[in-house]
Amino acid sequence: MSYILSIGTKTPPYYYSQEKAKEFVHELFRSKYKKIDRLLNVFQNGQINGRYFSAPLEWFKETHSFSEKNERYVELATTLGIEAIKKTIENDMFLTQSVHYDDIDAIFFISSTGLSTPSIEAKIMNKLPFHEHTKRIPIWGLGCAGGASGIARANEYCKAFPETNVLVLCVELCSLTLQKDDITKSNIIGTSLFADGVACSLVCGRESKLLQYSKIESLPMIIDNESTLMAHSEDVMGWEVKNTGLHVIFSKDIPTIIKNWLKPNVEKFLKRHQLTVEDVSQFIAHPGGKKVLDAYETALNLSSEHLAHSTKVLNEFGNMSSVTVLFVMAEILNLNIQHGEFGLLFALGPGFSSECVLLKWHNVKGEI
Repeated sequence: MSYILSIGTKTPPYYYSQEKAKEFVHELFRSKYKKIDRLLNVFQNGQINGRYFSAPLEWFKETHSFSEKNERYVELATTLGIEAIKKTIENDMFLTQSVHYDDIDAIFFISSTGLSTPSIEAKIMNKLPFHEHTKRIPIWGLGCAGGASGIARANEYCKAFPETNVLVLCVELCSLTLQKDDITKSNIIGTSLFADGVACSLVCGRESKLLQYSKIESLPMIIDNESTLMAHSEDVMGWEVKNTGLHVIFSKDIPTIIKNWLKPNVEKFLKRHQLTVEDVSQFIAHPGGKKVLDAYETALNLSSEHLAHSTKVLNEFGNMSSVTVLFVMAEILNLNIQHGEFGLLFALGPGFSSECVLLKWHNVKGEI
């Protein structure tokens, strides 16, 4: 078992309303795609008010090579990653005192929107005073499921080494994957949904000395996690890598798949702990989009109140891929959740796959 002790979030400097983004996409594609006006309805129907981008909109009108876009990814991922880490270990909303860099034993770096070798956490370690023996675990390609998977892998690490402390750093700069000459429906829909953001979570083992730094009486304790892969579903979601960069694969069947596939997976997972969906009071769901949230409600028989925090994050930030579920977790961590309440953190991603994490709020101050 391990605990989520702190979370820090960061966004790039360029913010645009959804209406402004719609106008930009109309201007960009109207000469190439005659039916663009019909597709632009997705901008109004997606429950997104605005999003952050890694460059001014004018930048995206220009032609940039895969190399140029990736260079921008590496530079921004490093800079924004540093800021998110600092916000996590110095966060006075969750911590009574700052965490020292030497106290971090491992960094899990999660991303799917750019490439770097050495990976981004190595570049960050050369700019921040981490211990030279800090373990690096970069994970690429999990897309929207990456944030939940990062928390799950950190939990497994802390179960093996219960005195350790792990950072899970998620960086997604989805805007840099925009393909201005791709007139597929998937590209247009992706352009209406995806956004940029960074989030970092501090996960501590049950014997970590850092638990005494908690400002919150009851912390989310990670009880268990489960990964599930749907066989032969590689065409549901992901990237197609071409000379011009990463082209989105985005099946229109995703909401239907969720309705039919998610419930039995969740029920089986909870049953291992003699629980049902009705026993869970906090749902930390990755908000892939409005249709995805609607599918969660149908599949798990949830109310809109159950997913209020996921909806809020979608409204304010859009779909930041792996990052988004940690933004939702940050919202939940701010609440006064009572000792003994259960939570379910989950996300879906390429594969097609799911990652579920069972949480139980626990009064750590009573044990310190």
